Amino acid sequence: MKPEIHPSYYDVEARCACGATWKTRSTKKELHLEICSNCHPFFTGRQKLIDTEGRVERFTKKFGAQTVEGRKAVAAKPQAKPAAAKAPRIKAPKAPKGAAPKEKETVQ
Repeated sequence: MKPEIHPSYYDVEARCACGATWKTRSTKKELHLEICSNCHPFFTGRQKLIDTEGRVERFTKKFGAQTVEGRKAVAAKPQAKPAAAKAPRIKAPKAPKGAAPKEKETVQ
């Protein structure tokens, strides 16, 4: 490696907002983190739902609380038969592209 072109590498103690600390190496002298594996919901299994402006309540009010049992009950109900379909409309064939339009006959 070329000398004096790389940043300094320090032994630092990383600190999370939850209070967890650990030793690591970094180019910064101090590491202050907002979230770590000790407090992140993915790693802890404790999911905390952040509700902004009542969005969750509006959703449950509009669609209702959905559960697996409710979905199974809806799927088990016999569905109504759809109405008889109308006969398809038959379209007249179009003239091929580039064909001259028919001229109208004039009476003299």
